[in-house]
Amino acid sequence: MADDLVLDTAIRDWVLIPLSVVMVLIGVLRYFVSKLMRSDQVPDVKIIKEGQLVIRARNLRAAANFIPAKSFRARRYYYSNEENGLLHVPKGQGQNPQAQMFSDPNMAMDMMKKNLSMIIPQTLTFAWVNFFFSGFVAAKIPFPLTQRFRAMLQNGIDLSTVDVSYVSSRSWYFLNLFGLRGLFSLILGEENATDDTQRMMQMSGFGMDPSKSLGAEKDNLDIVQHEWALPKFEQRAETVLKKLVSR
Repeated sequence: MADDLVLDTAIRDWVLIPLSVVMVLIGVLRYFVSKLMRSDQVPDVKIIKEGQLVIRARNLRAAANFIPAKSFRARRYYYSNEENGLLHVPKGQGQNPQAQMFSDPNMAMDMMKKNLSMIIPQTLTFAWVNFFFSGFVAAKIPFPLTQRFRAMLQNGIDLSTVDVSYVSSRSWYFLNLFGLRGLFSLILGEENATDDTQRMMQMSGFGMDPSKSLGAEKDNLDIVQHEWALPKFEQRAETVLKKLVSR
């Protein structure tokens, strides 16, 4: 059975609170540094148009059953016909993201700045935490957890007899690194540059052809089976109105 620990208040005052405050200050500093390093670029009209087109096609798929079948078929033909459909991309006209990056030096420079503004502060902060605060049991989560969370919450301490709900100082760093998104959104606004999870998703998705999203949405729209969700809606509405008028 796991033993209960009594955490020293000095750990709270000299490890937990300073670590949390430093992580918030570093996030705010990274926001302003990224804002200064960000270059002003005119957004690509074609990319914006394709993104809005995909959103409209998705809305059509989501609301397909709430419009008549004839209207849905007309809209689907407008989007996905092989002659001049908006979602139809002729072969050979797809964009090459790598060639676009090399042809536009500003794009490669912006990508490098974003990576540096994310990697360098994280590396220095982790080295600081690992040197000064490694090996401490910093906090305790007020609800029980399974053993699967031990590796995530007790990084840096090797005590299998300690309850899983105790959090090491190194794990507290990672929890603050990926868990302060809501606080930064509250302080800096929704469009802030300190969202590491969003940045990692952008890095993993870099190099994808935007034209492929049009083709994928076209395929999804073609396989939609229309089922009218409001059968005899007009008759039902007329019946209800007649009852209301006759009262």
